[in-house]
Amino acid sequence: MRRNVGIGAINKQRLAREKLTQKGNEIAEVQLQQVSQQMDVFKKSLEEFAMKYKNEIKKNPEFRARFQVMCSKIGVDPLASSKGFWAQLLGVGDFYYELGVQIVEVCLATRPTNGGIITMEDLVARLGKSSGKTRKDIQPDDVSRAIGKLAVLGDGFKIVKAGKQSLIQSVPGELTMDHTAALDVANKSGGCLTITSLEQMGWPELRINQTVDNLMDQGMIWVDEVDSSYWVPALFHS
Repeated sequence: MRRNVGIGAINKQRLAREKLTQKGNEIAEVQLQQVSQQMDVFKKSLEEFAMKYKNEIKKNPEFRARFQVMCSKIGVDPLASSKGFWAQLLGVGDFYYELGVQIVEVCLATRPTNGGIITMEDLVARLGKSSGKTRKDIQPDDVSRAIGKLAVLGDGFKIVKAGKQSLIQSVPGELTMDHTAALDVANKSGGCLTITSLEQMGWPELRINQTVDNLMDQGMIWVDEVDSSYWVPALFHS
């Protein structure tokens, strides 16, 4: 009898756990439905907001950036497709895809002189003039988003940080922390890089030579044979 009582107790506990699990799943499903309904309401409100301020979103870069933040918070990507709902509603899809093409053109045109890296400031300035007339509606945030869409081209287009300076890299290859540190040193010196400046960072000779040689091989720095210093073309006018 005691054995039967023990088995009965175990069965009751198992049934109780199953009921709790079932109830938990039911609650989770209800909560998921509520969240989904809330998201639908948010997206509907966002669509109404976008239709109301369509022109402002297209013409005002600051307003456009804030709108992008609003979209990202509820999982909406207006740039997902140049022919999608948001692109047709706002025209922003075409804006960023066209901007991406212009970025590629500028980077390819300047690559022989800068080795495939260009400052964000220089790129924005060139893009502003690429259409034949000065444009002030292109901002770094727009460039960053457009470059994000160029990821389909592989690892040739990316934004790297050299200290506080944003550099657009348009050639395949990975810039190491030593590379970006060296570029940061050059940036602080108006584009000039010296062995002495790298030695002051506590780098041994081998580390310095490897970093400098690699940057030279990629065409990102030039050697000044007069005083044995190096120059970063992309940072000449930064």
